[in-house]
Amino acid sequence: MIFRAPEAPLAIPEIALTPFLLGRADGLGDKPALIDAPSGRTLTYRGWASAVRKAAAGLAHRGFRKGDVFCICSPNLPEYAVAFHAVSLIGGTTTTINPLYTTTEMSQQLRGAGARGIVTVRSCMPKVQEAIRESNVRDVFVFDDTNSATSFSSLCSTNVSPPSVNIDPRQDVVALPYSSGTTGFPKGVMLTHYNLVANILQSAAALALQESDVMLGVLPFFHIYGMLVIMNLGIHTGATIVSMPRFDLEQCLAVIQTYRITFAPIVPPIMLALAKHPLVDEYDLSSLHTIFSGAAPLSAGVARATADRLRCGVFQG
Repeated sequence: MIFRAPEAPLAIPEIALTPFLLGRADGLGDKPALIDAPSGRTLTYRGWASAVRKAAAGLAHRGFRKGDVFCICSPNLPEYAVAFHAVSLIGGTTTTINPLYTTTEMSQQLRGAGARGIVTVRSCMPKVQEAIRESNVRDVFVFDDTNSATSFSSLCSTNVSPPSVNIDPRQDVVALPYSSGTTGFPKGVMLTHYNLVANILQSAAALALQESDVMLGVLPFFHIYGMLVIMNLGIHTGATIVSMPRFDLEQCLAVIQTYRITFAPIVPPIMLALAKHPLVDEYDLSSLHTIFSGAAPLSAGVARATADRLRCGVFQG
């Protein structure tokens, strides 16, 4: 038996992921798209769209082709969304690695995914350099400048347009995040352009995120929750995403207060801290109108306690 929602079915366009998002971004101009919370460094929608196209052209110039796999091993940064969509635009697949992985764990994923390129940050370079020894990785980039690898920003120095690539949204894999599954080593989950476009539209219908919203980006972009519900849904909606490289309760509360966060996708342990921790009372969190919890079950008691304490809506998926 098929159970149908009372709402009208969603129309899922047959379109590649990044062109789907670029169409909206081009019209948003200088509206902030992504802000790095620690530094305040801001990437506008116009800047993001331009950087995606330039980095895609830079990767193509280095021989990166449709079907090639590129790895991102980094904490949350505005440039994460540039790298992910530059690869996507020219028909590549991005596999995302937890930067806290051991060298062995990194090496297993790089080999399993067949990655030929990787971008990371300076602090992860020792592990990455060790992990790529037994892999097919040929190109190593860093988001933050260093003498040990090529700066990712150098890919954006070209004014050449990226090559036109024929992408089949239902067949071509755009993302290859890894999941532990049920047994053995983590396994790559093959997500097509159509998968992600569909899930963006499903999430948009369920969460009612608005262009005026300022979104907390503390959940890691390497995980599908952060990748989809924060990074890609935020860009699709035209919201502003404030990214944090890691979770720290006091820093997170300060970011909500400073940037006037309105929409916070989080997980139950963070929700519990918002409900119970005395530090919460020291910050002005009145800008929050919605907290969304996912990735694990959330008890009704914690949800109610958070909603009552912060006077905002609390939902879970």
